[in-house]
Amino acid sequence: MLKKYLLAPGPTPVPSSVLLSMAQPMIHHRSPDFLPILDSAKKGLKWLFQTENDVLILCSSGTGGMVGAVTNFFNAGDKVIVVNGGKFGERWTKICQTYGLNVKEIIVEWGYAVKPSDIENELKADPDIKGVFIQAVETSTGVYYDVEAIAKIVRQFDNTLLIVDAISALVAHDLKTDEWGIDIMVGGSQKGLMLPAGLSFVSISPKAWRANERAKLPRFYFNLKKEHENLQKNQTNFSSPVTLIIALNEAIKLLQNEGLQNVFNRHTTLAHATREAVKAIGLSLYSKESPSNSVTAIEMPAGIDGQTVYKTLREKYGVTGAGGQDRARGKIIRLAHLGYADVFDVIVGIASLEMTLKGLGYPLELGKGVAKAQELLMR
Repeated sequence: MLKKYLLAPGPTPVPSSVLLSMAQPMIHHRSPDFLPILDSAKKGLKWLFQTENDVLILCSSGTGGMVGAVTNFFNAGDKVIVVNGGKFGERWTKICQTYGLNVKEIIVEWGYAVKPSDIENELKADPDIKGVFIQAVETSTGVYYDVEAIAKIVRQFDNTLLIVDAISALVAHDLKTDEWGIDIMVGGSQKGLMLPAGLSFVSISPKAWRANERAKLPRFYFNLKKEHENLQKNQTNFSSPVTLIIALNEAIKLLQNEGLQNVFNRHTTLAHATREAVKAIGLSLYSKESPSNSVTAIEMPAGIDGQTVYKTLREKYGVTGAGGQDRARGKIIRLAHLGYADVFDVIVGIASLEMTLKGLGYPLELGKGVAKAQELLMR
């Protein structure tokens, strides 16, 4: 028997109560039965996003929310900045270019965070820039960007929107949407929210809605104005993913019972213990600055292939993490501590990593990383 453990940065494990909530009999999405369900989800998302603005619910992966964040607020030819420090920064660029936006990339070396001053300099040099697209967590490198500092800069420019991909950061990091002035923030269900994939979430500021009135890019399925109009009636524009929204309410209830600050503290603790355990083994972090609370990216020792480690973890020990992407492929592995994660997820991840590396010939003292994690997690 091989017991399986999911330590990937998405999808993440789903709590049993959330799974059971999806076993309820199906109801029609236009029936009165569904109205209080969507109303509850709407209120819960506003709590989680720390916003007074409505958070739209789309039936899509997080990338659908990213597409909607482009097509609903910009015009072809608009100048925008994209921070590109990994695979998901690249995704922002590809989406923007697909719809004809004029992209100025700020290239950030993988494993490092963007300097807010670089964004400020670009905005001061060109007052016609209409948007700044960033990740909160660049999942491919395990780096967190200083969203608060970036937001403070962008909100000084009346005609520039800040668009944040928070798909991997939501729940793990304290993102104060309204207080910081984030104009558009995108989330996804299969990460910190502890749900299956299939929902994306988009919060929209009044400043962004004003830009929506001027935006003329084509849109049909991801028409956020129509979604917003329907949300006032506790409906979605098209067929609602009823089962997933029921599960969303259950997941939010779990987070509310824990308390938002406690949720952030838990992720901070798990991430810190993981990073220090990795160092105790004798390994280095791929995230050279500002490592995220969502996922830890770990450099592999010379002569050991990260894809072999990833495969061994999964096939021999039942632990599914994530390998490196693109230029980091074979060089790193990633272990998440996101969503439905606790002390023993970290212990399992570090112990299985030690055993895998030892089996592949890396000279380490078994239990050293585990002991460090235990020491920190007991405090």
